[in-house]
Amino acid sequence: MERGTPAEVVEIVRKTGVHGEVTQVLCKILDGPEKGRVKRRNVKGNTQKGDVLILLNAEREAKEIKVR
Repeated sequence: MERGTPAEVVEIVRKTGVHGEVTQVLCKILDGPEKGRVKRRNVKGNTQKGDVLILLNAEREAKEIKVR
């Protein structure tokens, strides 16, 4: 059984979290029923454009960060 869905980071949106430890990114789903869709996700750790993430739940999407 395969776990996770590959997704490529296409854009870094901004840093978030109390200390800026989380990065919000737009990623393009590479496989599965959601293939080709671009979703907003929160990623912890070093991330850059072109990285491939393995999403355990490809249906979920992060909320957009609002600037105060």
